[in-house]
Amino acid sequence: MTETAIDVTRLDHFFGEGEARKQALFDVSISIARGSLTVLMGPSGSGKTTLLTLMGCLREVHAGSVRLLDQELFASDEAARVDMRRRLGFIFQAHNLHDSLTARQNVMMGLQVHGRGDRDRQAAAADHALRLVGLGHRLDYRPGNLSGGQKQRVAIARALVSNPEIIFADEPTAALDKVSGLAAVQLFRDLGRARGTTTVMVTHDPRILDLADRVVTLEDGRLVRDQTRGASASDQPSAQS
Repeated sequence: MTETAIDVTRLDHFFGEGEARKQALFDVSISIARGSLTVLMGPSGSGKTTLLTLMGCLREVHAGSVRLLDQELFASDEAARVDMRRRLGFIFQAHNLHDSLTARQNVMMGLQVHGRGDRDRQAAAADHALRLVGLGHRLDYRPGNLSGGQKQRVAIARALVSNPEIIFADEPTAALDKVSGLAAVQLFRDLGRARGTTTVMVTHDPRILDLADRVVTLEDGRLVRDQTRGASASDQPSAQS
């Protein structure tokens, strides 16, 4: 096992066919260390979410290389991508909760899809995850009785409950207030320190940048800046810029 969770090399990506074919990513290369918190930033249409979904096995890699947890995704089949996704956690801006289920039951689904543990253990793990995100008092509430920010925190708990090796998050703090958003990102950072969980997050939220180990900026499908944060921060222009 290497110390690199994700290794992207000369990645291109296209949408559409024929005259409608449009290139979304251009020669992107990036390596992401295990246990780190990396933020992807850039204007709308810069390729952030496309890159996130390619790294997260949600799209097929057609050109270039993406190695995820020491496995090559280029030319991989759907079965291999499904197996890999079981090792990952996903958080999206749309919480995608089931309205008929309680917060506990929604989070338990994060374990049930993997067949992990009996129902009592799943419920205990779901309760723990919900307490981590500050919803221990809302375990039996259905989404219709939760605020937008609370729904998003349920979605975060669902992604965390299976102890994924990598968390991919697309605008996870968009529905959260400042305090809740910072607490969620601090949780991702703490998981990296304690468990070696790697987090890659797309965001437009400048409030959370000080918690990131690294901020990568894309523009027009190209990686243009790669900034390490912290006391020894150095702002290094990408070789691709």
